[in-house]
Amino acid sequence: MTNHILEMRGITKTFPGVKALANVNLGVERGEVHAICGENGAGKSTLMKVLSGVYPHGTYDGAIVFEGEEVAFKDLTDSEAKGIVIIHQELALSPYLSIAENIFLNNEQTSGGLIDWNKTNFEASKLLARVGLKENPTTKIREIGVGKQQLVEIAKALSKRVKLLILDEPTAALNDEDSDHLLDLILHLKGQGITSIIISHKLNEIKKVADTVTVIRDGKTIETIAKQDVTEDRIIKDMVGRDLEHRYPDHTPHLGEELLRVEDWTAHHPQDTSRVVVDNVNLHVRAGEIVGIAGLMGAGRTEFAMSLFGHSYGSRISGKVFLRGKEIKTRTVAEAIQNGIAYATEDRKTYGLNLIEDIKRNISMASLKKLEKYGLVHDNEEYAVANEYRKSMNIKAPNVLVKTGKLSGGNQQKVVLSKWIYADPDVLILDEPTRGIDVGAKYEIYTIINRLAAAGKGIIVISSELPELLGICDRVYALSEGRITGELPVAEATPESMLKLMTMEKPR
Repeated sequence: MTNHILEMRGITKTFPGVKALANVNLGVERGEVHAICGENGAGKSTLMKVLSGVYPHGTYDGAIVFEGEEVAFKDLTDSEAKGIVIIHQELALSPYLSIAENIFLNNEQTSGGLIDWNKTNFEASKLLARVGLKENPTTKIREIGVGKQQLVEIAKALSKRVKLLILDEPTAALNDEDSDHLLDLILHLKGQGITSIIISHKLNEIKKVADTVTVIRDGKTIETIAKQDVTEDRIIKDMVGRDLEHRYPDHTPHLGEELLRVEDWTAHHPQDTSRVVVDNVNLHVRAGEIVGIAGLMGAGRTEFAMSLFGHSYGSRISGKVFLRGKEIKTRTVAEAIQNGIAYATEDRKTYGLNLIEDIKRNISMASLKKLEKYGLVHDNEEYAVANEYRKSMNIKAPNVLVKTGKLSGGNQQKVVLSKWIYADPDVLILDEPTRGIDVGAKYEIYTIINRLAAAGKGIIVISSELPELLGICDRVYALSEGRITGELPVAEATPESMLKLMTMEKPR
């Protein structure tokens, strides 16, 4: 006999020209961790927005039954009053308020009509202890990392006496340590009787915490799988509608001349200028070559890329950069782009895209001079260029006037790549190009990378996933404590040999 805390029956949600959900059914047992999987754009987040009242009753068809009672939520306040709390991938915290203020925002602890700050901070401390966070509740949100901010969001949910906690891609921006802590907390909350729904692309995490997995594809429920029957291959097949026998597309390198050479590249911390973050790095990339940079968190991978790309990070930067044997300067972003180097950031939402602008403008923004006529951007040509990339990159949007913030993560990443491909660089640095996107979209990104290499571009890929680097690269450098500790052709590299190089300590 089932003990459902939640049933969603025949949920159908339509946007202009698009059916996002088609007769979706979901049943969640009381006290379980229920995972929802699917490709970007499959409808996972839309389903949770229907559940939580972001899309209110009347804007969708179907029924929601919570704790045996059919509910009709008008907004988030309605669902939270019943004990349903959603934590979105983009955290809803104010950076300028304290932890305690964020926890009790719109739920202020008052006495005699005034906020009782002693009570606020005391109650916040108790909630922080429940989620394993030792920060002072008066600490500003901007002063803590993303991993701790996730815990603050969960503490905020606990303050609302949560019964059903929904977490949308909770570990997408976290390192391994913070991810493990968060997953352990979800299991701990399960022991306290709190039911959780977790949306995640990380199949290893799902196997660790989920009691049940529901797969959604193209807005439809494919199947619900019990924990003992969950395998990565089964989930992948359900998600993409086919077996991915090879996670990485075939790649036969055709290497040309040396394109990029970096010599003795050193960068210091932007605030603590005595601290070396990038330490005498030397590397090279040939035309048609995909070169990986592997390293643990804090190894200096992103710092190297950003310091090289227009000195976007660091202080006291030194070293030489050569393109086709000729020394070039990359002191500003404009200078780096002009000299044939492009950098697709790991944080596409903050630095890679303007989310409130449309696809068209995001694709053209790094190359407006190519579209300039008489000092003005030629609108028709800009539209035509963007539309060409929408088709060739398989960006899932009805047209290029759609706001980029409305796209799924995988499609946003394709817009970022389109922007830099249109800029026509000689060397493209891709920092975590598949972070936070599903296996099907990853395959498409890998195919695009192969296409760029086949066109003679030099590609540098920075990734936290060793299997990814070994699956798509021709050669991999290892970085540890800001310095190159070795390089191996992929044919000779193994996870073990790379990890040994990645953990090599600097001589003291």
